[in-house]
Amino acid sequence: MLIIVIYTKGDIMTYKTTYPYTGEVLQEYANATAEDLEKALTTGHALYKTWRGTPVSERAAILQKIADTIVAHKEELAKAMTYDMGKLLTEAEGEVDLCANIVSYYAQKGEEFMADKPLESPAGNAHYVKQSTGVIVAVEPWNFPLYQVVRVFAPNFIVGNPIILKHASICPKSAQLFADLVIEAGAPEGALTNLFIDYDLVAKAIHDPRVAGVCLTGSERGGAAVAKEAGEALKKSTLELGGNDAFIILDDADWDEVKAVAPGARLYNAGQVCTSSKRFIVLADKYDEFIDILKDAFSKAKVGDPMDPTTDVAPLSSKSAQEKLQKQVDTAVAGGATLVYSQDPVDGDGFFFQPTILTDITKDNPIYNQEMFGPVASVYKVNSEEEAIALANDSSYGLGNTIFSSDIDHAQRVAEQIETGMSFINSGWASLPELPFGGVKNSGYGRELSELGLNAFVNEHLIFEPTK
Repeated sequence: MLIIVIYTKGDIMTYKTTYPYTGEVLQEYANATAEDLEKALTTGHALYKTWRGTPVSERAAILQKIADTIVAHKEELAKAMTYDMGKLLTEAEGEVDLCANIVSYYAQKGEEFMADKPLESPAGNAHYVKQSTGVIVAVEPWNFPLYQVVRVFAPNFIVGNPIILKHASICPKSAQLFADLVIEAGAPEGALTNLFIDYDLVAKAIHDPRVAGVCLTGSERGGAAVAKEAGEALKKSTLELGGNDAFIILDDADWDEVKAVAPGARLYNAGQVCTSSKRFIVLADKYDEFIDILKDAFSKAKVGDPMDPTTDVAPLSSKSAQEKLQKQVDTAVAGGATLVYSQDPVDGDGFFFQPTILTDITKDNPIYNQEMFGPVASVYKVNSEEEAIALANDSSYGLGNTIFSSDIDHAQRVAEQIETGMSFINSGWASLPELPFGGVKNSGYGRELSELGLNAFVNEHLIFEPTK
């Protein structure tokens, strides 16, 4: 996922809200200092010690209040996200709803997930208890400013691991607003501390003995840098590094379903979704039909004001994102790809990118193995199901995958052959509190959401009494 820039030592990171629809800087924020980090570490570590002696039920009750507070501030949170990174207000409102559901899910399931687990052993009585491990550093991206944070905050709150948040520099308003709402809902100080810090201080935090682990959603470069720091500090890490997800249409697919789902699978959030379908793989006899479906849908998609409920495609998150995506498209065409569909650029100062379709991308094309983070669909023609599977797997990424088939058993058999962390049948992609989220290969490691997400930074403490 092309969403985090790792700065070199000495670089200054500026946290500011630049409205992608107009290019106007709405607010700038002062960077946090080493003293701010030390205070956050001290407060977080003290809370970790306190939480080790309190029941899960107390945290669950507070977490439910946080869910209720999210709902009460839905409009404010949604607008903050739109101003920060430009997503449609309707999409931002949906993100708030999802986040409230995630928080409520862990509030309701927390005691069950944290219960002692008995173990069978002929040598004696054994069980393990789930215990907190300490402060967790969360390095999160801009494309889902609330969802990405909630995904790690809610399960760790139940566990008893305080969070220090380093959010993306382009969405400071969203980050601070949510941190303030957590306190407003009754959470103790230190439960979630948002800091506008640079990467030197992130590294400092990772190496601090009061920190138990680090989670990151970002680019491969960002993941490698953070994982290196964590490895040197012998700290656990989880990484979600994006993907180049395949959308495979099998020969028995329901084409009414394909037509309904495929365009949105690429255009949602202006294509800035790590699990959105990016490589559409179609059998030769349906290839032209699929191209026509995409062209028709893309031509009708309204690009414009993200606050307007009739808009279909919002601007990209930043000028740099817009420029990077254009460079990738230009590189693809220079490398032999065919630009099947695009439109003239949108007038104005916003960071818009018109929906685009590329075909004829060969293995030697520089963008063959790149993630294009925006409304650009790459369409591939194959002659068999076996070729489709091989093409889907011919990627350094392995995050998500979509299979379309009217035969669910058939779809499941194909899904099991894809080297990926998640497969969706007859659906572009989905995120629900009870479903684990994560990938393999260069898409990272570890899982978020579900019980697996809660276990990411847990000490499974064995207690064993041998038979006399």
